[in-house]
Amino acid sequence: MSAVLWLLVALPLGGGALLAATGPRLGRHVPVIGVSIAVGTLGAALAAAVTRPAAGAPLFAGIEAGLAVDGLSAVMAVTVTVVTAAVLVFAVGELGSEENRGRFFGLMLLFAGAMLVTVTATTLPLLLMAWELMGATSWALIGYWWRRPERVAAADVAFLTTRTADLGLYLAAGAAVAGGVGSLRLDALEGAASPWLHVVIAGVVAAALGKSAQLPFSFWLSRAMQGPSPVSALLHSATMVAAGAYLLLRLDPLLTATGWAGPLVAWTGAATALALGLVAVAQTDLKQLLAASTAAQIGFMVLAAGSHGVAAGTTQLVAHAATKAALFLAAGAWLTALGTKRLTALRGAARTYRTVGAAFTVAALTLAGLPPLSLWAAKDEVLAAARVQGTGLYAVGLAAAAVAAVYSTKAVWYVTRPLPPDPGAGYDTERHGTRRTARTTPVALLTLTLAAAVLGVLALPGPASWMRQLLGAGHSPSPKPWELGLSAAVALAAAGLAWRRASGPVPAPRASVRWAHGWLGLEQAAHLVVVRPVMRVAGALAVFDDRVVDGTVRQTARGALAVARLARRVDDGGVDGAVAAVASGARSLGRRARRPQTGLLHQYYAQAAVGFAVLVLIILLVR
Repeated sequence: MSAVLWLLVALPLGGGALLAATGPRLGRHVPVIGVSIAVGTLGAALAAAVTRPAAGAPLFAGIEAGLAVDGLSAVMAVTVTVVTAAVLVFAVGELGSEENRGRFFGLMLLFAGAMLVTVTATTLPLLLMAWELMGATSWALIGYWWRRPERVAAADVAFLTTRTADLGLYLAAGAAVAGGVGSLRLDALEGAASPWLHVVIAGVVAAALGKSAQLPFSFWLSRAMQGPSPVSALLHSATMVAAGAYLLLRLDPLLTATGWAGPLVAWTGAATALALGLVAVAQTDLKQLLAASTAAQIGFMVLAAGSHGVAAGTTQLVAHAATKAALFLAAGAWLTALGTKRLTALRGAARTYRTVGAAFTVAALTLAGLPPLSLWAAKDEVLAAARVQGTGLYAVGLAAAAVAAVYSTKAVWYVTRPLPPDPGAGYDTERHGTRRTARTTPVALLTLTLAAAVLGVLALPGPASWMRQLLGAGHSPSPKPWELGLSAAVALAAAGLAWRRASGPVPAPRASVRWAHGWLGLEQAAHLVVVRPVMRVAGALAVFDDRVVDGTVRQTARGALAVARLARRVDDGGVDGAVAAVASGARSLGRRARRPQTGLLHQYYAQAAVGFAVLVLIILLVR
């Protein structure tokens, strides 16, 4: 059975790498190959969900690279592969032959493959590797049109923001080892000794909140809108932003190991759901509205994780994945056809392109949480778990649900209005529109829209009980009848009010609207609090390096040169002089020694006699 599990991760990773490397050579066959790999991966996910395989291989000494499919990872694997297949089918008609489709489809498959490894990993090192690959491929996909500097800058912001939060996983891994969890198995992290346990939890929570664009990291989602529409659909639905929520749901026992982690996570999720919902209301760009709503909807999953509602959070994740993918694909179809994302320019778009409009309307009403659609039931499951933790948490969650109805209704109102007298005047603000939708658009859109509408059955008593058993969360609370009625009434009232006031300005001070439209100034705050201080420290270190470190090196070099010059002078004037003097003396002695050497025998006898006489004289004097 482990072969199915290896196939599940090897198909998208291997196929994606192959397409990214050799795509241009394959030409028009790339889309067919990419979709076939996605469909094959879906088949492997379904087989793995039924058989529940496990596999592992040695990674480091005492640490295993483990993969396994349990209830939660089975649901996630099927969700990821279904959405990936639908998005790639849509992308077949969106990317023309002039694009590098091999790179695009390859990166998309690598992106999905990284998410599949993330949801099946049983050890922290393997999860961390997949986490990093997901971040790297997201950077490449957001900046896919790299010839435009603003898109590259947007990719950089998204990557650096999530990368900063990702450091929490490294911190958690180090703290886990220090705390005695040498195996780094995810199910053993809560066994870390104190105080290392708190460090582990803090690192995991920081990484998860950053990946899922929760406060204060939410602004990177706005920048991610620079990528192609299929990238937005996949990134905002079943991968990347969902990864953080999944990690918190997976590590629910870790959050319960301390008294502070669960409430912190729950309140962060609730605050994000409310605050980013208000940001979505203030947007005038459809993709920006959907991006802010993603952070808000992920906030409900994080709220569920902090409230220990694993089944509720999973239901919300699955329903939102189908809903948000459908919405982004519809927005992408209009962008391709009309060349604009501005809500005012999209008036009547649903009437002009009826299939896309019908799918968008159903998905948006699902996002609004209107009964009996899926996110209404899923949100009630989340709110029931929040109510157990406290009335305040429940109230904030309910307010966020009302705001969700407002921003979703606002989007529907604009696209369903009658066409203005001169609709073309607002078109082509982003690119030149084709005035048509691709042939592959209806298949992907209608599949996801149908799933978004009917997945609410997972919150019905029977399926909900099955979901809890599947996830091992048998004691999760269920919403009471009055909760269902209250949330339905709130959503319908908010939607009705939004519909009536959609044509007018947002009923709030202009400064507040501008603040919300600018994503609460989160990116500016990050620059003020993080980027500028870091750059100043980096500049100071550069000056220190230039003036102190490099100065010391330069002074040392100058000193060495001075010593070398002195040594040269000593060598030239002293050592060489002494050697020359010795040589000169030796030559002088040699000349003098040659004088007695005449070759005449009588002179040699005379010299011998003189020498003998001197010797006798010395002996007499000594005695």
